[in-house]
Amino acid sequence: MTNLAPKKVRTSSLAELKAAGKKFSCLTSYDSLTAGIFDEAGIDVLLVGDSAADNALGYSTTLPITVDEIIPFARAVAGAAKRSLVVVDLPFGSYETGADDALRNSIQIIKQSGAAAVKLEGGAERVPQIEAIVSAGIPVMGHLGFTPQSVHSLGGFKVQGRGEKAAQLMQDALALEKAGAFAIVLELVPMDIAGEISAALTIPTIGIGAGPKTDGQILVWTDFAGLSGHKPRKFVKQYAQMRKLLAEAAVSYKNEVENSVFPDEATSFAD
Repeated sequence: MTNLAPKKVRTSSLAELKAAGKKFSCLTSYDSLTAGIFDEAGIDVLLVGDSAADNALGYSTTLPITVDEIIPFARAVAGAAKRSLVVVDLPFGSYETGADDALRNSIQIIKQSGAAAVKLEGGAERVPQIEAIVSAGIPVMGHLGFTPQSVHSLGGFKVQGRGEKAAQLMQDALALEKAGAFAIVLELVPMDIAGEISAALTIPTIGIGAGPKTDGQILVWTDFAGLSGHKPRKFVKQYAQMRKLLAEAAVSYKNEVENSVFPDEATSFAD
């Protein structure tokens, strides 16, 4: 059997995997340590998500993070990833105002981070931004369905694309593909609708809460590793319990320090 796993993942690699019917994996990452681990594990795409806002910077939503704030996270991830394709979210407010702003901010992110691509949210209304960025040689990943940067206008965390809205979701996906997007994230979309969109597109789809019929899957790494403090949503599977492990380790360290167990002779220097 031919090994389809690329030595270095490019945007074209994802298209080749889709054409071959081979699924691919994606995770978010915000630092060099996790990026290196995920890269060595063979994760195909690392997304420096605007989720760094609430997972690393302590904001209550993803909305406050800026271009200048996300670039250091992107630089750390891009510097550690040897194989994975590194994609960076365009923060809220950095592209909605038009193609010129979208292009300028995309160029800044790519130049200062070393990442390979950017991601933006929205449907057909984002075609001018995508075309401008792609024309400058920067790959663009789209994002449809539930778009976190529009959480207030969407009325909260709700499944998108049900009923009559499925047709609009399909039209948006086709518009993003035509504009030059190399892949599209589908978030909180019914699995059959996500499957229909995936079948209609030549570019790959990446699901998060969109069922098993997309070409790839992505999770926020702090959710998949059980590090987040909140209860995981229905679509999240926890592959570890890192929050519990870290808490136990911190308690052990605290107790050993307070009871003069650490440091001991073995962890100290003699004269």
